[in-house]
Amino acid sequence: MSVIEIGWGQLLLSLLFILLAAAASLYYQLRMERDLLVGTVRTFLQLALVGYVLQFIFDLEHPLLILLLYLWMLFWAAQAIHSRVDESEVAIMGPTFVSMAVTFTLITSMVTSLVIQVEPWYRPQYFIPLGGMIAGNAMTAISLSLERLLSSLRQQRAEVELILSLGGSWQEASQRLRRDSIKAGMIPSVNAMMTVGLVSLPGMMSGQILAGVDPEQAIRYQILVMLMLVGATALGTLIVVNLILRRCFTRFDQLRL
Repeated sequence: MSVIEIGWGQLLLSLLFILLAAAASLYYQLRMERDLLVGTVRTFLQLALVGYVLQFIFDLEHPLLILLLYLWMLFWAAQAIHSRVDESEVAIMGPTFVSMAVTFTLITSMVTSLVIQVEPWYRPQYFIPLGGMIAGNAMTAISLSLERLLSSLRQQRAEVELILSLGGSWQEASQRLRRDSIKAGMIPSVNAMMTVGLVSLPGMMSGQILAGVDPEQAIRYQILVMLMLVGATALGTLIVVNLILRRCFTRFDQLRL
């Protein structure tokens, strides 16, 4: 099955979809025309740049350079979480980055070496895309979990301090909040597993099919990706929430927030 190539002329033709969105924005006075223009320009520039960068990355053969690149990606993922949660009283950047670096590097390495059995295991064509999927999905999950955790601690401060005043430990005082926070981060991934193939075809599977890969092989890769993402999201969220939760209490079990 051959791949149908898309030329620049055909690509520019797709700008009609943006013009339709801009027309709707003008008609209903949504004032989103500038955002649509900036987003379109950034889409072209950023993805064109990524194409050249990926070509350079795929030529790399040294595992240390590939791991450093992946840690750079995880740093910006942790930075995005820090910006979204916007917490000033508890430091979340350091613990989030360290936990993501250790957990996701380990999981990605296991997938490439044990499951797919890539030789060598750090081959960038596999390691970087799979690691990027893990980081992208976990970034959203961890953000949701931390937002839920910190907001719940503030909203239910009286209940938490009551348990502490009655002799309970910080683990006992925050047990329910921790459980709800971790669950909030995992729900989107679990829901995606429930509806995959019914509501829409996942991006990786669709991309492989469009590229001419045998649909059965594309399905196997997609199943691997779904299971990998759920496991990484659960483990990453669990570790980060526990690390940040401990920082919310002093050594004397007093709530910092």
